[in-house]
Amino acid sequence: MERDEDVARLRELLSVRLGLTFDDKRDPQLAATLRARAGQHGLSGRGYLDRLGTAWNNELAALAEAVTVNETYFFRNIEQFNVLAEVVLPARVRARATQRCLRLLSVGCSTGEEAYTLAMVAAQRVEPSWDVSIVGLDVNRAALRVAAAGRYSQWSLRETPDAVQQRWFRAAADGVEIDERLRGRVRFLEYNAVNDDPVLFAPDTYDVVFCRNLLMYLTPRTVAAAVARITRALAPGGYLFLGHTDTLGSKPPALAVQHTHNTFYYQKVVQQAQNAHRVRPAPQEDGKAKALHLVQQERFGEALAALDAIDTAAADRPDVLLLRGAVLAHLGHTGRAAAVCHRLLDRDALNPDAHHLLGECREGDGDTDGALEHHRMAAHLDAEFAMPRLRMGLLARRGGDRATAERELGQAAALLRHEKEERVLLFGGGFGRGALIALCHAELAAPR
Repeated sequence: MERDEDVARLRELLSVRLGLTFDDKRDPQLAATLRARAGQHGLSGRGYLDRLGTAWNNELAALAEAVTVNETYFFRNIEQFNVLAEVVLPARVRARATQRCLRLLSVGCSTGEEAYTLAMVAAQRVEPSWDVSIVGLDVNRAALRVAAAGRYSQWSLRETPDAVQQRWFRAAADGVEIDERLRGRVRFLEYNAVNDDPVLFAPDTYDVVFCRNLLMYLTPRTVAAAVARITRALAPGGYLFLGHTDTLGSKPPALAVQHTHNTFYYQKVVQQAQNAHRVRPAPQEDGKAKALHLVQQERFGEALAALDAIDTAAADRPDVLLLRGAVLAHLGHTGRAAAVCHRLLDRDALNPDAHHLLGECREGDGDTDGALEHHRMAAHLDAEFAMPRLRMGLLARRGGDRATAERELGQAAALLRHEKEERVLLFGGGFGRGALIALCHAELAAPR
């Protein structure tokens, strides 16, 4: 039986790791999900939650599949697609006449119907010689697999005009499938709304962004960050469509509210957009200090961008490289973070912080033995380093090795009182010194 505090902790982890919010009515569903996912791994509810608090990326993706909603269909809220066809695409074609390219984005694309609808409307309104790119983003891997396959039931076509069905759909054994020509124009990527991605959301990239029926499931903090990065990524004069239940108010920053075809939507204000991206940090500003401050606020995408802006010589310093690796790990890019660690270890094979971070990357990739090897090396190289002791203690607890867990967690609790602030910030998983010490004591006091 799941305890109320376990469900509350799951809700908190879903908020922190995925940006999702749930009201109390969803507690029974969350309790059932916790029971099922913990049982899948042979863990207690508490043990599962402890592990989920680490860089357990594969399980986080599986959990996202279990708790996110995927109900959608082609041409949903058709009035918005009428605006796209009759107002937005003609305007963007005029604006892009010299480049002859358009970029469209579907955020929270679910099983792909929205992204493919964008492609269908664009195919109708834009000359075939143009370079038109449509990208769909979602955190749910199962939904993305459906989207990539492009196979749907007839029910998904319930609002699709007959002419569109005849042009873009082919009969399949269990329903219909998207024509190969259209499927080749759309790509789907896994994306967690908690994370920024300075490349995916590069300034002035997209002509059109659809982000419908997603914001209602996100925490206010995640909503604010998501809208800010989408606004940044819109080209001057580009358009944003939200769900009917979503609103940004009457005067959202850098956006103008539009109303035609019985629906509201937003357009990026050209003058504000052009002025906004000219702002640059003062030359004397310390890039590393700025990045650390952003990490403290859990604004990891912006921290990575701040590190990218540091001059080449400073960016190659070991402390800055370590910070980059930690930020990449926080963003879930464990492969890139590990590459930074190897770069550091090529210079100094006895760098304890690089070994520890590489251990965290191995944990995130499910390689427990590899993680322990690097955590042990980090602890051996720096006897005052608390963080690898904490990780070894939690791994031992998870593996049922009570004696090792008690030894490592006891040492970690003692060492954490004097741990360097920067190490707590980089490797504490968003928890402060006091919370980490409390975690050690809670694990030590837990029943055998």
